[in-house]
Amino acid sequence: MDKREKKKLAILETLHRSNSALSSACITEQLTAQDVDISERTVRLYLQQLDQEGLTENRGRRGRIITDKGKREAGTSRVLERIGLLSGKIDAMAYSMDFDPALRRGSVVVNVSTIPLKEFTNERRELIEKVFKKGYSMGKLLALFEPGDNTAGFEIPEGHIGIGTVCSITLNGVLLRRGIPTFSRFGGLMELRDGNPTRFVDIIHYDGTSIDPLVVFIRSGMADYCGAINTGNGRIGASFREFPADSIAAVHSISDQLETLGLGSLLCLGNPGQNLYGVPVGPQRVGAIIIGGLNPMSIFEETGLRIESNALSSLVDFNHLFRYTELKDRLGS
Repeated sequence: MDKREKKKLAILETLHRSNSALSSACITEQLTAQDVDISERTVRLYLQQLDQEGLTENRGRRGRIITDKGKREAGTSRVLERIGLLSGKIDAMAYSMDFDPALRRGSVVVNVSTIPLKEFTNERRELIEKVFKKGYSMGKLLALFEPGDNTAGFEIPEGHIGIGTVCSITLNGVLLRRGIPTFSRFGGLMELRDGNPTRFVDIIHYDGTSIDPLVVFIRSGMADYCGAINTGNGRIGASFREFPADSIAAVHSISDQLETLGLGSLLCLGNPGQNLYGVPVGPQRVGAIIIGGLNPMSIFEETGLRIESNALSSLVDFNHLFRYTELKDRLGS
């Protein structure tokens, strides 16, 4: 986008966040606070253009409001501007976490799903526990967020509960603290036959999307965890990473530490330059497949309940996590 389009989008987003009409002076003040270089006169000119395009509506002295068309435009433009953001967010979250496996303390990356409490039935809970038991989750730990809690980076609504699952990016962060860079290539669906991984059937590269691939696959009904846990034949979320070939021993060691702590591990680690499930790897790197952190939450979608899941949602202290076997007691059911 050019500078003019970005400024128009910034005005739309400012109006979108407001629950009431805003004057040009108020819009200018908010944008200036966000380090957007713009004058009130320029804001007024852009508002006139936005009025003509049907994206905003002039309410006289009260100021402007955003129209439904404007909301759609803001959403679409935001996605276009954020293409490639996920790969950047992966690196940022890995850098920000500070978990130390030896000391068993520090923060880890979690995904947070919001579920209506009345829909969190015993049947669904038992299926989720099966996903963990079968090893189709990133580790064995969970976090629980009560209504009104904003630890996850957003507030859990009334009548809902937040479930935090360990994000596979936690491995990136621990490796980074040991000086080992991780190249996160893509997220995909791994097909299982008789409980064994066979091939990737769909993939989305991290540097070409603003939405976590696993969220896309789960919401679109492409995953099949019920089949995976009941018959061993299904499709589960996994991601593909690469590490420097010389780090293979250290990666194995750190992965074993995380598995012991319940934070997940590698599904498999290849040899230098070895193709892994049909995915080519360079001669100076090793490929690895890691289980998706959001996997257990697919159970809700597969049993007919649409939920809101936020991948790489926030950093949570390791001591805030508990084993999945405690979920029943924590929910009080």
